[in-house]
Amino acid sequence: MSNKKQQKQIDNTLIEISEYKVKGGISEYHIMIHATRPEDTYEQQLNAVINTYFTLLQEELCGAVAVFKRYFLSDAANQEDLLLALTTESSDCALSIVEQPPLNGTKIALWVYLQAGVQTRVLHNGLFEVKHGAYRHFWSGSVLNRAANSEYQTRLLLNDYVMQLMEQGCKLADNCIRTWFFVQNVDVNYAGVVKARNEVFVTQNLTENTHYIASTGIGGRHADPKVLVQMDTYAVDGLESRQIHYLYAPTHLNPTYEYGVSFERGTYVDYGDRRHVFISGTASINNKGEVMYPGDIRKQTERMWENVEALLKEAECTFEDVGQMIVYLRDIADYTVVKGMYDKRFPDTPKIFVHAPVCRPGWLIEMECMGVKTCGNKDYAPF
Repeated sequence: MSNKKQQKQIDNTLIEISEYKVKGGISEYHIMIHATRPEDTYEQQLNAVINTYFTLLQEELCGAVAVFKRYFLSDAANQEDLLLALTTESSDCALSIVEQPPLNGTKIALWVYLQAGVQTRVLHNGLFEVKHGAYRHFWSGSVLNRAANSEYQTRLLLNDYVMQLMEQGCKLADNCIRTWFFVQNVDVNYAGVVKARNEVFVTQNLTENTHYIASTGIGGRHADPKVLVQMDTYAVDGLESRQIHYLYAPTHLNPTYEYGVSFERGTYVDYGDRRHVFISGTASINNKGEVMYPGDIRKQTERMWENVEALLKEAECTFEDVGQMIVYLRDIADYTVVKGMYDKRFPDTPKIFVHAPVCRPGWLIEMECMGVKTCGNKDYAPF
């Protein structure tokens, strides 16, 4: 098994690739594709990103298939239709589209998670199934509705997802590994998301005495202004409960229920040949739930890194095992400082910086990441 990271440029795009190659097993890839010419039209930038992606598929990633894509747009209302028109015929995986403007000044960026050696299909209920060996993985992207407010939209999203999982013989508490909630005007609408999630979770045996689900709740818009909340999800069928572990890092972080929300700081899943780690949206917070270093982007970034590092350490991982990072900034003016800090510490890790306010105004920055590490456990089937 090999874990390699690289960067390259193709036709007005910058590509960052993280490869986890397994001889005779399932290889994994994270790709970030960034447009690099802000002066180009949206259509030119979109074509550059899509053409680069297909070039990678045909050459470097031959045999790999996408299991999840997320497009980051600067103006979804004016951009989503063209994106969907150009990608409908190649919608080969779960697709997430969110207005979170890339902070390099361009109009579009793309994160793709790919695997080699898997079978994929779209289920009748909209979930995207990725099957190999003993496991079935279910992805969904940009699920939405137009109920009256953010609370009702979130409640409907979660209740519908519970039914989708039940159709596959799964449960929210037992099988869902990761969620993302993108909230329009997060300073106003996040409270509704929290209320609905807390109340639905109780009905699904997700409580402070059991566990929650790794998650990111962050500012993000849909093309339709009536959509206040979008949801992306990931679940796995075929796991035993002992394969799933939750991350706490109590020296640095407190349980989220202590300040009224319901998500896990992170989760790792053990397979027979590897460990997957999912770090939730993490900010500059201490183990009392307090915002650390208000107003200081440098110190908030460093504290956030420290928190993520503590969670990774609990999973016996380091930043070297991380395959992708998404960095959310409330204030676009902080981009130059933050990018410089990341480029110095994580020069090779695929990452995207986007404009997306965090759920608490005092937090200037938040990050999430996914990682994979080789480990063996004969009791479990390989990934």
